[in-house]
Amino acid sequence: MSVSPGSTVFGEDTTLPEDARGRIDRMPEVEHTSQVEFVDGANVYRSDLVPGGESGGIGVYGADLGLLETVRTGVASGTWLNAATADHPAVVLGSSAAARLGVTRITPDTLVLVDGTYFSVVGVLEPSELAPELDNSALVGQAVAEEVLDGSGDPSTVYMRMDPDEVAQARELVGRNANPERPNEVEVSRPSEALEAGRAADQTFNGLLLGLGGVALLVGGVGVANTMVISVLERRGEIGLRRALGATRGAIRSQFLVEAMVLSALGGVAGAGLGSLATLVYALLRGWPVSVPWWAGAGAVVATVAIGAVAGLVPALRAAAQHPTAALGAG
Repeated sequence: MSVSPGSTVFGEDTTLPEDARGRIDRMPEVEHTSQVEFVDGANVYRSDLVPGGESGGIGVYGADLGLLETVRTGVASGTWLNAATADHPAVVLGSSAAARLGVTRITPDTLVLVDGTYFSVVGVLEPSELAPELDNSALVGQAVAEEVLDGSGDPSTVYMRMDPDEVAQARELVGRNANPERPNEVEVSRPSEALEAGRAADQTFNGLLLGLGGVALLVGGVGVANTMVISVLERRGEIGLRRALGATRGAIRSQFLVEAMVLSALGGVAGAGLGSLATLVYALLRGWPVSVPWWAGAGAVVATVAIGAVAGLVPALRAAAQHPTAALGAG
């Protein structure tokens, strides 16, 4: 969960008390807390040659050393702030902020300009699912935020981690503990709810795709069955001739069953190819890496062959049941 300043009844912005985190940390439901301070007006640039309007919207935060443990985010490259670097002009960039600033690798000479002061880049974070606002941010030590960047020291967000079973009960008490005098001026949110909602949406979307795929297989199977039934009716003369020349019912049955499977296999190969091509084009247009597992195409072909075998079974049995004399007479 996270706690941030809300607004008054007149719509004015508020601030969290300096001891808000301490009171929240004493709640028995809370396992771990950390806080950040948003440094208003501070911008981040790659160098002093970048125009002032091209800041990329990167926010500057003063952070405590336990932030990563609370939001469960790792360091993609470099290191996180420690007791030494937190008191000096050192900065850790979020994943999006590093990409916007063009920081692809970290060396002792990697610097960024933060509010007119050059900071050494010591690390780049992995994308954060529970605190996405950190992705486009520059994180410095709290002491540096106050001394170098003129931060106020007031927390802008307090993050807390607790047992999921305690969330419903604790959510009602967090605001009162953060600001006992004005609990209505505190916003309490649960970022993990958005993550859970996203996963539920993904599962629903996957279920929809599977349902559409099942309908497509059913329609394809019906199409194969109809094609083979018509083929049996049109080729009764051929069936009668083959029976008269000694072909067994098993041979006739196998012939039509194999034809149905080959017809389905051709459709499966064509469908897998078109699907892979559509995936390739869409990924390239979005700038995504292309990844089409081989087993997906192979599974599609195997599934269509199986459907074709089932759909062609009845027409094959009908063809094998044709009497030679009746079939020749019909042909």
